[in-house]
Amino acid sequence: MYAAMLSKRLTPSSSRRNFLVVSAAGAGALVIGFALGEEAHAEEAANGSKAGAGPKAPPMPDAFIHIAPDDSVTVLIKHLDMGQGVTTGLTTIVAEELDADWSQMRAEFAPANAKLYNNLAFGPMQGTGGSTSVANSWDQLRSAAAAARAMLVAAAAEEWKVSASEIAVHKGRLSHRSGKSGSFGQFAEKATHMPLPADVTLKDPDKFELIGAKTPRIDSNEKTTGKAIYAQDIRRPGMLTAVIARPPRFGGIVKSFDADGAKAVKGFVDAIAIPQGVAVLAENTWAAIQARDALKVQWDESKAERRSTAAMLDEYKNLAATPGAPAMKKGDADAVLAKCAKTIEAEFTFPYLAHAPMEPLNCTVERTVEGCDIWAGSQSQTVEQSIAAAILRLRPDQVQIHTLWAGGSFGRRSTPNADYIAEAATILKASGGKRPIHLVWTREDDITGGRYRPMFYHSVRAGLDSSGKLLAWRHRLVGQSFIIGTPMEGGLAKDGVDLTAVQGIVDMPYAIPNMQVDWRNATSPVTTLWWRSVGHTHTAHAVEVMIDELAQAANKDPLSFRLALLEEHPRHAAVLKLAAEKAGYGTKLPRGKGRGLALHESFHTIVAMVVDVSVTGSTVKVDRVVAALDCGIAVNPDVIKAQIESGVGFGLGAALRGKITLSDGLVDQANFDTYEPLRLSDMPAVDVHIVKSNQSPTGVGEPGVPPIAPAVSNAIFAATGKRLRSLPFDFELLKSG
Repeated sequence: MYAAMLSKRLTPSSSRRNFLVVSAAGAGALVIGFALGEEAHAEEAANGSKAGAGPKAPPMPDAFIHIAPDDSVTVLIKHLDMGQGVTTGLTTIVAEELDADWSQMRAEFAPANAKLYNNLAFGPMQGTGGSTSVANSWDQLRSAAAAARAMLVAAAAEEWKVSASEIAVHKGRLSHRSGKSGSFGQFAEKATHMPLPADVTLKDPDKFELIGAKTPRIDSNEKTTGKAIYAQDIRRPGMLTAVIARPPRFGGIVKSFDADGAKAVKGFVDAIAIPQGVAVLAENTWAAIQARDALKVQWDESKAERRSTAAMLDEYKNLAATPGAPAMKKGDADAVLAKCAKTIEAEFTFPYLAHAPMEPLNCTVERTVEGCDIWAGSQSQTVEQSIAAAILRLRPDQVQIHTLWAGGSFGRRSTPNADYIAEAATILKASGGKRPIHLVWTREDDITGGRYRPMFYHSVRAGLDSSGKLLAWRHRLVGQSFIIGTPMEGGLAKDGVDLTAVQGIVDMPYAIPNMQVDWRNATSPVTTLWWRSVGHTHTAHAVEVMIDELAQAANKDPLSFRLALLEEHPRHAAVLKLAAEKAGYGTKLPRGKGRGLALHESFHTIVAMVVDVSVTGSTVKVDRVVAALDCGIAVNPDVIKAQIESGVGFGLGAALRGKITLSDGLVDQANFDTYEPLRLSDMPAVDVHIVKSNQSPTGVGEPGVPPIAPAVSNAIFAATGKRLRSLPFDFELLKSG
């Protein structure tokens, strides 16, 4: 998520590639690594500086591919796989360029080491987010695999006494027209002694066999058989479980506590005051939770949030009455609006939203002779490594992070302060570090614990001329920033504007000659964070519903109205046309049914959705979603389709009922009975169409979320003539009038 607004992806210079070959200890294995050249590192360093991290010397070459004597090919995955399928995607890239057989491919998570495994979109740090995993690894892994292939070929050529140009590689085997053949494993050790390729030739996309094909996910077997290890599965000798009694209101701190009741719980070990609350340590999770419930804590709430979300929203509306910090200005929107033949005004509200991954936050920390080991579904290894080291008074390289499978995240596991990792490290230090600590957040801790998608208010005014041409657009937003005041401000804020708050508006593809966007930061102790698709989760809705309203005011079809505004963006227009064609847009629907559409680009991927709904009174059923997207080269089409389907479900759940509300500063929701997820009965049929492309891959983990809510809203209008602008939808409004 750190890359939410970093649109420039770094591309290694093809003439400045370096490779590292080492022999795996005692295994006779080939390990190939790839390093950026000096030119790319200079660009990376500059980008890192913009992001708030000073320029650093180019990192050492990083190892990605391990070819063993048994012919297995293991790809070291520098990103977290939280269900989005990056282990399959990155392994596919290597297998394709290596000409390996899919059955021999394996994947392992790389250790925490920013010098070796930095995210090229983030600069000099290791982390996962912003739908960058495949995009930033594309050239990197292809080059590493092409080098490995060349060195295997060179090894075979020397042994067979033939020209390397005469050797073919296919499905993990090398062969020569003389009839000689061998497997990767046979030449792995010899290949380590071959000269490093000065440059490599990458495969022509027209010759891809695995990329773009139906390839089984590499994690399916482990996950379906229960072999996959998550952080919740970790058990260390002598380990204690820790849970934290947290302040009931955001901004509260511990004043005092009485642990006498907790001491009566079998398995209770200790209770320790920490900055986040009171940590309770016990021999197992159940004992820790029972002991926490038995604590008596007095809280200092002198600086706590005590407002309701309704009162906060009223304040947001008052703030929007006057301009905020300018995010973009083109032409003179106010002057043109005053002269427009027709103007449309609308307001949109968006609630706080919890991430609510299926696996709540948890991790295990353990002191070692060398320093500290951490087991977690780690999303921001460099941040977590550095912060844990600072707490434990270690060097970052003394903190070893073992990245494990994560049961979802949606942005929650990646925070500027490494919150749950920092909590565990603090508890370990406070307890003396004699026994490993497994910190567990319960579902209630997760739902009530903050780091929400910020609440937002939008006020939009737009104007048309007498022919229905869109002339001007003024957009005001009010919401909390999780960027301002953090180390990320240097890269994700400009002139006092949180760029993640206005993304999707300031860069919308529609041709509008006069436009003004401004934003106000509404402060609160309530902790907020990026949520799957970040600012696009609210900006796409406001823009796409407003565009539909303008099409109606211009007496034009919503599709043709959009296409007229997209003449300078043919890729957007092509995606929109494809979705409309596949959905049968324009065909007449029965009474009580409606069809709506929406288009949005996020993380360099363009997605259009056409939605059919059925409306009976105040009951709305989303029947079908037809999605089209342009995400560059489709590495794994099945994974891409699954992610778009997932985005539809995630975004639809928020549109139908997702919200976090506060009463007197207390969170009203606590578990899935009150913070209701999408139900199976709510999930529509989803049909996904991928535009064929030879462009480099772009993100797919998040772009499926933004278009679904506005497409549903526009479909409801088509069925009822009534606009539902705010989220979650208030279907009671369909009864009025």
